Parts: sequence; C-alpha cells; structure tokens
Amino acid sequence: MGALKRKRGIVLFSSLRTMRSTVVLVSIFAAGVLIFAFGCKQQTGILPSPAASKQIKVAGKATTPEMTNAQCVLCHPQQPQTIDAGGGKHKTDVGCLDCHVEHPPLGTKAVPECIMCHSEKPHYELENCSSCHSDAHAPLELTLEGEITGPCLTCHQKVGDQLKEHPSVHTGMACNECHATTHKKIPSCMECHEKHTDSMDLKACVSCHPVHMPLVVTYADDTPSDYCGACHKEALSLLEANTTKHHDLACVYCHKNKHKTVPPCFACHGAPHSDSMLKKFPNCGDCHGIAHNLKG
Repeated sequence: MGALKRKRGIVLFSSLRTMRSTVVLVSIFAAGVLIFAFGCKQQTGILPSPAASKQIKVAGKATTPEMTNAQCVLCHPQQPQTIDAGGGKHKTDVGCLDCHVEHPPLGTKAVPECIMCHSEKPHYELENCSSCHSDAHAPLELTLEGEITGPCLTCHQKVGDQLKEHPSVHTGMACNECHATTHKKIPSCMECHEKHTDSMDLKACVSCHPVHMPLVVTYADDTPSDYCGACHKEALSLLEANTTKHHDLACVYCHKNKHKTVPPCFACHGAPHSDSMLKKFPNCGDCHGIAHNLKG
C-alpha cells in the first residue's frame, strides 16, 4: 500500500508541474501578442476612438459612422457662435467638414486655402485673404488696416468708375479713409463737412451729392430753398425780398433737377410781347432785371 501511494504522488506531482509550465508558456505568448498588437497600432500615429471604430449596420450592411458637425462642436464651441452671428454663406451653405477636410495629427491642413471654394472672380485672385477677412467663421466682418483701395474696387468696381469719371477730393482718398475699420460702414458727411443748414442730415446730403461723385449735384423737386441758399446766399436774399410772383417760387421750381441749370424766361412766360418789341429788346433782363430781383 505504501508503494502505491508513493507512486500516485509522483504522478500527481508530475502533472502539476506540466500544467504550471503550460500556464507560463501561454502567459508569455499572450503577453507577446499584446505587445505586438500595441506596437502595430502605435505605428499608425493615433489610436482610433471607440466611436470611430465601432461599426453599425445600415440596410443590413456594416459601415463606420462619419464625423458630423455636432462632433466638431464638442471641442470647438466658440466657432458655431461666431458663425451664427456673422457667418453669411459659411453658415447657410457649408458645414464644418466641407472646409476642414483634415485634422491633426493625421492631417496637416486643418485650415484650408480660401481658393478651395472661392475662385473665378478678380477679388479671389488677391493674396493674403486673412489680412482683411481675419475670421473665416465671420467672413464679412472685415479688418481694414492701412490705406486700402485696390482690393475694395475688385468688388465695388462701379464705385471706382464713378470716382474716376467725376474727379473730386474723394477721388484721391483711400476707400477705408471713409469706410473705416468696418466693412459697409457709411459715415455721416458731417464727420468731414459742415452742414449747409442745421436741419440737414445724411439723407439730405446724399439727396443732392452722390458721395462717389459729389460735384454732380442733382436734387428732388421738393428740395428746400434754404439748402440752396447755404451756398447761394445773395440769390436767396434777393428772392425773399422780392415782391413779384417769383418770391413764392422755390429755387428748384426754375433750376430743375440738375445743379446750375438756368432756364430761359420763355420756358415759363412764352412770348409776352410782340415780335417787334422782342426784336428791339431781345434780352429780357434789360427791362426786368434778374430773376431773383425781378422788376415789374
């Protein structure tokens, strides 16, 4: 009996030793596999996130979900607020991934070139877009520094033509000298010019003086005479003191539509005298004086 027990103990001990050796070998192999797998993934540059690697079934077919604007916002919360406030077409026509087609560290062009979308117009051929369009998420909130004219005229060519064809002091000024710091800012004329009268405002100024050709003066038929009298004081004073029907006429009644228009007397009065008298006195003013100080 003693010998049998001793033999069974030897067999059991041998089995345990074999099992332990097997466990050790399996553990070493498993560790090697993990180290190899981790090393391979490190070679790719970045470990995929669970959300990116998880596949779902769409119409029975396995697919990997694409990035969405909602995912971008998780790390970039300020940009959507800027776009909502002043994004223009960048808000309505494109999403984050239409412009930002790459992302570090796998991609190096997270901020795209403007010409990726904007082309085929003179303005888009300008260099250094960001010198004016400092924030692509609010592209029309421009930063205008220095004297800028040429870049403005690539979009506002009609303005450039008016300034060139009708020379004035405005012609020699940089666009952003008036339209300073903020795109589309329209300054009050009174920032540089004195009012003709106390009652005038910007609307009154531009009703006569188009700002890009200010010497081409036109006006509506309800323009007050005191606007004219600010420059033509003597004429208005004589007219106000006159006792003829001309006293009751506004300046623009005779000087219609365009500045310096001087109508002939017969435009209103026809031929009030006989042909023989008109032949002898062809100049109405020889007898009646000037229109602002008419003699009966």
